[in-house]
Amino acid sequence: MAAPTARARADYDYLIKLLLIGDSGVGKSCLLLRFSDGSFTTSFITTIGIDFKIRTIELDGKRIKLQIWDTAGQERFRTITTAYYRGAMGILLVYDVTDESSFNNIRNWIRNIEQHASDNVNKILVGNKADMDESKRSAKTNLNVEQVFFSIARDIKQRLAESDNKPEERTIKINKPEQAAGDNKAPERSACCGS
Repeated sequence: MAAPTARARADYDYLIKLLLIGDSGVGKSCLLLRFSDGSFTTSFITTIGIDFKIRTIELDGKRIKLQIWDTAGQERFRTITTAYYRGAMGILLVYDVTDESSFNNIRNWIRNIEQHASDNVNKILVGNKADMDESKRSAKTNLNVEQVFFSIARDIKQRLAESDNKPEERTIKINKPEQAAGDNKAPERSACCGS
């Protein structure tokens, strides 16, 4: 199959991979559904392994395609989710504001990020279930859900734009050995590369 052409990706300026991580039951899937589909459900269905959604947004005149990965919070899926850290450009660390242990476990999630994600990955801490009552709902009112995704996307876009504008620092020069100042001798040629 042929490589995708420039026209194939003309529908966006940046592709950003985001990862939702946190303990099981903190509302990662509800946040994802609220942001990607604009919906909310009161039913609690545990994510098995990995799920993802895509939403394209506009920021500062650029189209940003967000690929948002929802990970299972259970310990038994940790080895599956660690592979997804590698390509992540941004990570949303989610905890439940009504569950202190989910907040305390953020330290463990940060250690996982340090072990498996790239050094320059953007991170944002998200306290979910601020609207919670006894019915244990999350992301119900959509309070700041859009803002958190737009905020991390804006930071990543800025980082990517800055790296796009930097001159290439690590260039390998072939057949151009460095010469001492004032040395006008022609560089020696390799026996395999011509006369």
